Amino acid sequence: MIRAATENGVEWEGMGVTDAPAAPDSLAETGLTLGFINEMILRTLYTYGGMLGLDLARNLCLPFKVIEDSLRFLKDEKCLEVAGGDLIGRISYRFNLTELGRRRAQDAMKLCAYVGPAPVPLDDYVEQTYRQAVTGLSCTPDGLRACCTHLVVPEELLNAIGPAIVSGRSVFIYGPPGNGKTSIARAIGDYMNNSGGEIYVPHAFLAENSIITVFDKALHTRADESEDDRLEDNEATIRRLLNSGTVDARWIRIRRPVVVTGGELNLRMLDLRYNAEANFYQAPLHVKANGGIFLIDDFGRQLCSPKELLNRWILPLEDRHDFLTLASGKKFEVPFEQLTIFSTNLDPKDLVDDAFLRRIRHKVCIQAPSREVYTRIFNGMVRKLGLNPCPEAIDYLYERYYGNTRSPRASDCRDLLETVQSICRFRKMAVQLSRELMVEASASFICEF
Repeated sequence: MIRAATENGVEWEGMGVTDAPAAPDSLAETGLTLGFINEMILRTLYTYGGMLGLDLARNLCLPFKVIEDSLRFLKDEKCLEVAGGDLIGRISYRFNLTELGRRRAQDAMKLCAYVGPAPVPLDDYVEQTYRQAVTGLSCTPDGLRACCTHLVVPEELLNAIGPAIVSGRSVFIYGPPGNGKTSIARAIGDYMNNSGGEIYVPHAFLAENSIITVFDKALHTRADESEDDRLEDNEATIRRLLNSGTVDARWIRIRRPVVVTGGELNLRMLDLRYNAEANFYQAPLHVKANGGIFLIDDFGRQLCSPKELLNRWILPLEDRHDFLTLASGKKFEVPFEQLTIFSTNLDPKDLVDDAFLRRIRHKVCIQAPSREVYTRIFNGMVRKLGLNPCPEAIDYLYERYYGNTRSPRASDCRDLLETVQSICRFRKMAVQLSRELMVEASASFICEF
């Protein structure tokens, strides 16, 4: 069970921050065995060469007192030789592999070549993930509106999105192309990332004696570091590695993640990625999205069929957990605790059946904008691009296109006005907007076959 970190005997907590896991005070509290830590020490020294006890503890993200027994054991086994340190005792000793130690390290590397922070037990990862689930997050109309100031979002659309965020359940956003489905979904992501508080994810966890890495610099954004974390001197580091009640360094405080995937998604990306040479795993995308948002954009255009994807997820969406399979065939359970958003411009009836739609709690349809909304979007883009107002340009679009065979699209405003800019620059004339230039730009952009 995870203990919350304390400072001066007081449980640590912060505004919008999940309780931090406390650093282990003993080997038993790490959830790891002495033999496992012995092998991690051997692999680390084999990879980086001789290290101070301080640096070894920092590399493993464990307090020095936790790895001290392992260092003593390896020394007694003639696997380590120790050079004396100064001032602060054993933490400043330099540890080097002996010839026997190198052979044992090579054997350990053949079994698993993972080198880095020690993993946390699977049970601890599951407990922490459910503790910081997206279900029940605070979301108010004003807060959500503040994250959509760069968009023109009707009030009724905000009222549909808000309850979906609060529920933490799945959302199906659909409608004709070019009307802001992806922009709305990303705005929800921005809200979650900036206003949803902070959570903790481990560098890796241990399941069935296999290491699965979770933290991904490309997907996870570290939260603002504390003053102590920003200090580069050894004094601050030593204080963290020696004191009790500090935060477990195996966990990283991040903003709630927003993982976006599109047409490139396939079924293999939803399973563990096995490194056969190093013999450890990388967690799939939806596990990395736990505690945040998993956005499947352009749903229906993936490399796998919608039916295959939905069959893979129909139970996780219902039960809020998933099963992952190791190369050995063993399975283990992990939380499926994220706000899953499906965004598509295809007809939902062609993609999913009633059984799947029943498991999608919220369905949000984004239709073509009304003329009033279109005008607001158009004029906002005019200001952004530094063009002059020209109501006649909008009149022409509705007379020629939108009143006939084509529905207005919110994205047309940007695309048409940027085309006008390009025409002006090509002709080396002042960038401006007129009915005549809109006639020319729309003839180029809106193809009629």
